[in-house]
Amino acid sequence: MSERKLRILVGKPGLDGHDRGAKIIARAFRDAGYEVIYTGLHQTPEQIVAAAIQEDVDCIGLSILSGAHNTLLPRVCQLLKEKSAEDIKVFGGGVIPEDDIPALKAAGICEIFTPGTSTEDIAAWVKDNVPPRA
Repeated sequence: MSERKLRILVGKPGLDGHDRGAKIIARAFRDAGYEVIYTGLHQTPEQIVAAAIQEDVDCIGLSILSGAHNTLLPRVCQLLKEKSAEDIKVFGGGVIPEDDIPALKAAGICEIFTPGTSTEDIAAWVKDNVPPRA
């Protein structure tokens, strides 16, 4: 019996209308052998968390360019905790100032990937840091 593939939800929270990066990372995850669920543009944290729980994902990757990262990313972690699903790991990427990263990590975001990070490095981080949920 083969081991279950890791399931990753890629989400675009908020009003950000640019999804090229999210689509690129979703494809990189697929090419790395992961199952990928892409929620599409303009998702609320509530929609992202509901989809993650329904799809039984192991982690959520959030792509954000709008500048609302300090509000939207911690809200996803808060909702996961409220739904007793805090074992779903959350990481983010996009245009996020270095000064904001410590507070995001303190709020429960496991890792932040800034522009220039290779898709190979992100996929390797997932492999090394996201175990399949029980």
